[in-house]
Order: sequence, then structure tokens, then C-alpha cells
Amino acid sequence: MNNNHLMRIVLFLGLVTAITLAIIYRDQFDSAALEAWVRDAGPVAPLLFMLIYALAAVLFLPGSILTLAGGALFGPVLGTIYNLTGATLGATLAFLVARYLASDWVADRTGRRVKQLINGVEGEGWRFVAFVRLVPLFPFNLLNYALGLTRLKLLHYIIASYLFMLPGAIAYTYLGYAGREAVAGGEGMIQKGLLALALLAVVAFLPRLIGTFRRGPMMETAEFRRRRDAEKDLLVLDVRTPEGEQGHIEGAVNIPVEELQKRMAELGDSLEHPVAIVCRTDKRSAKAALLLTEEGFADVHVVRGGMTKWIEAGLPVI
Repeated sequence: MNNNHLMRIVLFLGLVTAITLAIIYRDQFDSAALEAWVRDAGPVAPLLFMLIYALAAVLFLPGSILTLAGGALFGPVLGTIYNLTGATLGATLAFLVARYLASDWVADRTGRRVKQLINGVEGEGWRFVAFVRLVPLFPFNLLNYALGLTRLKLLHYIIASYLFMLPGAIAYTYLGYAGREAVAGGEGMIQKGLLALALLAVVAFLPRLIGTFRRGPMMETAEFRRRRDAEKDLLVLDVRTPEGEQGHIEGAVNIPVEELQKRMAELGDSLEHPVAIVCRTDKRSAKAALLLTEEGFADVHVVRGGMTKWIEAGLPVI
């Protein structure tokens, strides 16, 4: 066993031990203790705070406490900068650990989601990182490690993470600031509270907005038939009830739209594959398309006219 291999084992065991201890004692990691540490640090308080934030991201400690504390301690502007910098630094450290030190351990923890991430990064590169930073499909701390298993360039990862974590950082930092102002009885509490709620509403609406942008145009019956015959990875999703009186297209996956959200895991392997949704006409298909895009499916199309147009064209059903 060479020295490099031995060093990797020692570092890996140290990391696992640190994460285990952090999880065991995470109840003692609260905002009051954090604020005390930072306030006692004097001029180096911002550096200490960013270092704590980075270590928390690596050790699977809750980032929400830190983000709110950053707003309370440093205000909405500097707090956002420190929160975002600390989170990006921690995300980068976790990424590097997964890539060069503990890839097998990370793969075991993330399971089949690794395949989804790898497919997503290979298909979209930094744009996929931007999407998963804006839309929380994966837990933040675990996502940082999982992305280290992909072939994504480090610089692209850092830039995309920093830029696209910004909306959430602004909203939650301001919420921490507004909360501290409310406790202290500062001026304009109502206005600050309303602004904090508005920012949170924008962040909560982002998944729906981004899902709309990621949804492809409607697919005509002729194009659907051509792509179905030519593209082996095209998923045909029938969102009617199984007893559909019009019959079904051969090879289609049948999940009623009412059950789609709770059965989404059945479609996990198709996250980065094109999806064509069929229903009796279009209305239920549009609802299903929105659910899929919010879950991260990257190429979703509604088949215009659904099964009605398919049958009118004289195409086969079973």
C-alpha cells in the first residue's frame, strides 16, 4: 500500500468520523450558539462565519440556521454575500471530496439518484447545476457530494452554484434580518416582514416558472409517431385511467395524472429522456407535464389532441 493510498484512507475515515459526530450533536448546533461564537470573534467574524458555513455544508449540518443567522448578524446585503460565499465554499469542498477521496461512499449514499445526476450533467452541463440549485430536487448537502461524481468542470460548478443559489440566499438572508428587526422592535417591521414574505414567495414560485421554460412545445400526432418509431429512449406516458375506452398505445407507461406525483419514482430512470404525454385530449396532459418539469424532467412534450387525434389518424391501439 503506497503512502497516497494510505493518506486517502486516513482522510476518508476522518471525514466519516466528523460527519458522524456532527449528526450526533447537531441538536447543539443552534443560532444562539452560532451568534455567540461570531460576535466574540471581533473583526474576523465574517471569515469565521463563512468557515463555519463551509464546514457545515461538508458535515451535513442544516444550512437554514446559518443563512438566517447570517441575515440577523450582518444585515441583508453583507449577510447575503457571506452566506453565499460560505455555502459555495462548502459546496466546493464537498464536490472535491467526492471526486478525489470518497467516491464509493458518496455513490452508496446517493443510490440511483447518481445516475440521474450523471445523465443530467452529461446532457446539460452547467445548466443542469443551475437548475438543481434553483429547484431543490435533491438535499443541498448531499447534492454537493453527488455532483462530484460527474465529469462536470470544477470552475463551471463553482460559478453556476454561486450565481444560481443567489435567489434563495437573498430571500432567506432577508428573512433572518427581518426576524431580528422584529425581535429588536426596529422601525418598519411590517414593511420588512411583507418584503421577506414576498421574496420567499418568489423563491417558492421558481420551480413552477423554470418547469414552464423547460417544457418543450406541443407535439403533433405525425411528429409523435415519427419520434416514437425512431427514438428508443422516448418515454410515452399515458395519464388516463388504465381502463381507457380508447385503448392504449403499445409500449406506453400508464399512470393516471391523479397518481403521478406519488408514483414519480417509477419514472426516475427517464429524468433526462424525452417524454411524450398522451391523454384523451390535452388538458390532463398539460397538468402532468407541469408535474414532470417541476420534478426535473428536461424534455417534456404534450401530444396535441392525445388519443383522440391518434385514433382519428388510423394509428394502432391495444
